[in-house]
Formats: sequence, structure tokens, C-alpha cells
Amino acid sequence: MPVFNTGFPSIRQIQNFIKNQTSVEIGLMTSQTEEGIILWQDQNCFCVQNNQKEKILIWIQAVAYIKSK
Repeated sequence: MPVFNTGFPSIRQIQNFIKNQTSVEIGLMTSQTEEGIILWQDQNCFCVQNNQKEKILIWIQAVAYIKSK
């Protein structure tokens, strides 16, 4: 099981997005994108709430990029 290391800059950046409720665009390896705010993260997944208030779980391995909106 992967270790959730909050010392990594990428983990800290996601935690800042969560804390500040920053709207993000998440590009997936399938070329799809999801937009919304990240509600939480763990060592395997993110939970993103989109504009329609749907909660979407995204596996970290499926992510190509994350950028703030």
C-alpha cells in the first residue's frame, strides 16, 4: 500500500486546493477532463465535486494533470 506522505510538494499542493476550495481541472489519462473542487484525497483517490454537486472518485493513477481554474 502506498504511503501518504504530506512532505511531498504535490500532496501539499492538493491539500492547499482542498483547504482553499480552489476550482480545478483534472485531466485524465483517457483524455477526459473533470472540473470542480477536490473535497478530499487519500493515498489512492481524490473525491471531486463538480458543478452539478456530483461527487466523483478519481484514482490517482488515472490522473495526467491537475491545474487550478
